Amino acid sequence: EVQLVESGGGLVQPGGSLRLSCATSGFIFSMSAMHWVRQAPGKGLEWVSAINSGGSTTSYVDSVKGRFTISRDNAKNTLFLQMNSLKPEDTAVYYCAKDGSSWPGYGMDSWGNGTLVAVSS
Repeated sequence: EVQLVESGGGLVQPGGSLRLSCATSGFIFSMSAMHWVRQAPGKGLEWVSAINSGGSTTSYVDSVKGRFTISRDNAKNTLFLQMNSLKPEDTAVYYCAKDGSSWPGYGMDSWGNGTLVAVSS
């Protein structure tokens, strides 16, 4: 059974930082591209970032470029999202998702339950 468990969310002031983690099991993590997706209160899902299976290629939505960094530790089956210079508009539930291929774009086929990030003074 595929399992994705996010952690690291919380309340942070504008300009602050958080590091999200996604612990995975039940599939060959090193062969799957991975994504972070978020959902702000009252809004739809927004794709945030993706990384290929080997970690050599990353992509970001424009609104987080230069502030967020996606990474992975294939030895520990864990995905990360380092979030710096956080803004109130980053407030959302953040989900990690597994892609059906080693490169992003095939489609997300498994999701975690999410972790809440709240940016407020």
